[in-house]
Amino acid sequence: MNFWYKVKQMVEPKQEVKAINVNSNFNDWPDNSTGGDPLLSNEEVFSVITRLSNMLSSLPIHLYKNYSEVNNETSSLLSVEANESISAFQLFNITETARNTDGNGYIFIERDKYGSPVRLYPLPPKNVSVMRDTDNDTIWYRVDYNQFHFLIFNTEMIHVKHTSPNGVYVGISPLDVLRDSLKFQDAVEDFSLGEMKKKDKFIIQYDRSMDEPKIQSFLQQFRDLALKNGGAIIQQAGFKVERYASSFQPTDLNTTEALARTRIANAFNVPLSFLNDGQAKATTNPEHVMTQFVQMTLIPIVRQYESEFNRKLLTRSQRMQGYYFKFNINGLLRGDTAARTQFYQMMIRNGIATPNELRKLEDLPVSNEPNADKLWFSGDLYPLNLAEQRNTLKGGGTNEENQSVSDDQ
Repeated sequence: MNFWYKVKQMVEPKQEVKAINVNSNFNDWPDNSTGGDPLLSNEEVFSVITRLSNMLSSLPIHLYKNYSEVNNETSSLLSVEANESISAFQLFNITETARNTDGNGYIFIERDKYGSPVRLYPLPPKNVSVMRDTDNDTIWYRVDYNQFHFLIFNTEMIHVKHTSPNGVYVGISPLDVLRDSLKFQDAVEDFSLGEMKKKDKFIIQYDRSMDEPKIQSFLQQFRDLALKNGGAIIQQAGFKVERYASSFQPTDLNTTEALARTRIANAFNVPLSFLNDGQAKATTNPEHVMTQFVQMTLIPIVRQYESEFNRKLLTRSQRMQGYYFKFNINGLLRGDTAARTQFYQMMIRNGIATPNELRKLEDLPVSNEPNADKLWFSGDLYPLNLAEQRNTLKGGGTNEENQSVSDDQ
């Protein structure tokens, strides 16, 4: 065992392990398990924010130059590793969560001495302030985070936000918009829980002429019967017992929850079915819901990120050369297997996409077959460079011409 272990250690590449004294300057990460934040106390809010954050974080993003994919150190910050501590997925997840809770998400850009981005750091919104220079009307950001205090120009901070009032550069938090609605929902739930915890109540009527010992004896027997018989009682002569009914109805709680889900969906601009609303799921087509979500919710969010990346991670010269960042959201619109198959056949038969381009959409390896990189038209099927000859032959051609076309293929 020891021999093979030593051989394994010699053959396998060693990974550098960074270790420092535990008594160094370390702080515990803040505990998020308690608090009155709606993200921590409301299931619907937590669900929709988690879904939006995970959806954006899972989208592939690439750097392109004139529609061709390019890989370099800048693009790897958004696709692999944002800095030494977090991945690109975590960068998007943290930023999008901050945008949906505080209304603003901030990413600080660290550059090398040549001005190229080398690291990206998500910052807590509470530690960033948006400033405006009244002399030239430019936007600056002030950062007060632990021991760091500095003021930077707007090109050094990626800022994504929810909608903001006219003339204000800070986004509105959806949770602030929903605060009164969530308070009302909490009040109704607390009232309902209190009503459900209450024990059964009874109204007992008896003749005032009865003596006290008989009354106390009946009351004691009544308590014992109610506790030991699941609420069933025996009514004796001279006593009249009525159950005191609570005014609480379970349908009241259901109505309040349905109204809260509708308001949450409106505030975050997502389909109601995303909050697992049973009625909305039963009356909508899943493919249509996803199309609506992508077009009305996701594309504006993605476009905001792309605009920030293109402006602040690329130089003016790179943008003029045709460089740009772009998320790939086509996968969300491809539908089920049958719909994708029909779509791909249409793309190939009309000379819109090559087989290899469609293989990339399905995360399949690119084929080495030369014809897999050619555009085809339905004829059925020929490379586009033979389209003119094919059309000529359809109108009439000689056997020699037919043989020539076959040889070219």
